[in-house]
Amino acid sequence: MSSAQGPVIPETALVPPEIAVAAVPEDDRVWVPQASGVWFRPLMFNTVTGQWCNLLKVTRAGIVSRHRHPGAVFGYVLKGKWYYYEHEWVAEAGHFVYEPPGEIHTLAVPEDCPEMITFFNISGAMAYVDETGVQTGYEDTFTKISMCRDHYRRNGLGASYVEQFIR
Repeated sequence: MSSAQGPVIPETALVPPEIAVAAVPEDDRVWVPQASGVWFRPLMFNTVTGQWCNLLKVTRAGIVSRHRHPGAVFGYVLKGKWYYYEHEWVAEAGHFVYEPPGEIHTLAVPEDCPEMITFFNISGAMAYVDETGVQTGYEDTFTKISMCRDHYRRNGLGASYVEQFIR
């Protein structure tokens, strides 16, 4: 159907609900531990495309991880700073970062940074690798959901707490 002003675009019932939450949660139980001094806060898991968005919080200096992404990664530093051993730049609060697919890099937080928080939008998986390139671990939207379920089950929020972020 069209009107005198143009075609009418119908609404669809298949659109999942939007997500509008405080990125940095008031309840620290929402942060999911990932390693010593490293947590992530889930914001959205897209189980159709394999995309996920989260905040990464690091409260220690040194290497966080060496990894490779098969898809593009976009980041925005909210607090603190970090860098990759393989590059000369330092991402500081207010900086945008684009990571091309396929590159192996080593994320590190400098000694003079007591806390770093960065928003990441990740497409696809993340393969952890050692210094020789041998895969040592793997994460994707499904393993992240599982980590959240286990953490929320243990800390009293309930395993279903993660459902609000799944699309």
